[in-house]
Amino acid sequence: MRPFPYPCLVLLLGLVPLLPAAERPNILVIAVDDLNHWVNHLGRNTQVITPNLDRLTARGVTFTNAHTASSVCNPSRAAFLTGLRPSTSGVYGNATDWRTVIGDGYALPGLLRRQGYYTFGVGKLFHTARHIRPSDWDDYPQNPRGDDSIAQNENSNASTERGAPGQAVRYTAGDLSIAELPGGDESVGDYWSASAAISALAEQRDRPFFIACGIFRPHLPWHVPQKYFDLYPEDSIHLPPYRDDDLADVPGGKPSEEHLKILKEGSWKKAIRAYLACITYADVQIGRVLDALEKSPHRDNTIVVVLGDHGWHLGEKQKWRKTGLWEEATRMPYIWAGPGIARGGRASQPVDTMSLYATLVELAGLPRPVHVEGVSITPYLRDPAAPWDGTPALTTWQFNNHSIRTDRWRYLRWNNGNEELYDHSVDPYEWHNLLSPLNAERSAGINLDQLKSELGVFFPKINRTTEEGARLYGGEQKPAGRNRP
Repeated sequence: MRPFPYPCLVLLLGLVPLLPAAERPNILVIAVDDLNHWVNHLGRNTQVITPNLDRLTARGVTFTNAHTASSVCNPSRAAFLTGLRPSTSGVYGNATDWRTVIGDGYALPGLLRRQGYYTFGVGKLFHTARHIRPSDWDDYPQNPRGDDSIAQNENSNASTERGAPGQAVRYTAGDLSIAELPGGDESVGDYWSASAAISALAEQRDRPFFIACGIFRPHLPWHVPQKYFDLYPEDSIHLPPYRDDDLADVPGGKPSEEHLKILKEGSWKKAIRAYLACITYADVQIGRVLDALEKSPHRDNTIVVVLGDHGWHLGEKQKWRKTGLWEEATRMPYIWAGPGIARGGRASQPVDTMSLYATLVELAGLPRPVHVEGVSITPYLRDPAAPWDGTPALTTWQFNNHSIRTDRWRYLRWNNGNEELYDHSVDPYEWHNLLSPLNAERSAGINLDQLKSELGVFFPKINRTTEEGARLYGGEQKPAGRNRP
């Protein structure tokens, strides 16, 4: 029998006093797809232009050591929106519709809706804007002009030559699709998503709201208006720090085919330029939503959370894209602001995105459902310098591959028995695997067995298959399709 949360919630409601509906805060969540830690205030990339994300940190707390629960879209979003880690639910990849594994009653918007919140979603929040469960939402408008991944109203007559009026300039770097679009911000679907969230913020209601907006860029394809590319001249682009022998101490390590292709064609800077352009485009759309909140009567009673769903490699460790368990694949921005949250705070404690569900229900004055994993980060929101409780960030990629990130260490354990260990106090780019014989001199004086034992207790004790998760959590055999709630 699956652990059905409603009876548990009823039990908890009898034990925990709830805030009256009128006293509950509003909640605005902005989830940005494929946004790694290349935002200005985190300092990992000094060229990126992100004034809106940066200004949000002035009125809230930014977590400088924040990591995803999973380094690919579907399991990451299913995890932080249902409270179930990938190793618990069995949702590991993009090919699995999360609704066929995790049944009704677990998702955060559904919980809030049952407790009197108006719930509104737009854009990519779960794996796509269509992978929703209608019972979780009061409103979830679908972009009438197409899918999340489509840059809307692109001119189909593409040119690779500059100066052709009204035509997009298209090219590739490796297999990465890039286009400098001739139109304005509205030529990309994220503009529509941000506008829908802005309209929802402007409406008057007699109950608190949960408004969630998914921003698709900087997800591929890297198609945004040309003006954002113009901010980043190609000859000014800096490559990230890297080593040609980076993978020599990684078991089975070798450069990805895409990285080798990009090196051969000399397009590394082109790719970085396009990613930076897409980040700045996304930042502008986020700024539009934040401006709307600032001008609304909800400003002082709304919790704001902005997060990336995982990281992204741009040649570091000789690979590209997401997936994996190294720093570039796991680390992302995580910013909180709102009533009771410290202003201008920087919290360096390691946290992961499983904290989202646990923290929001606590701040909303609601009991935490028993299925919810993850640690509430409320103490750090009130005092960013509060002592770290010792709980590390945990990232899972596919079945039984995990990475632990503390304030100093990253420890990776793969399902084939391979292991890696990096000391971030001296090795922020994870160039030296201390478990490799090649780095014996660097690891001298460290009791590696003891350290592995201390860190290893945080790896999941249960690693369910997708089929086991579906049996336990009551996934739908035929999930709701593209219908709107």
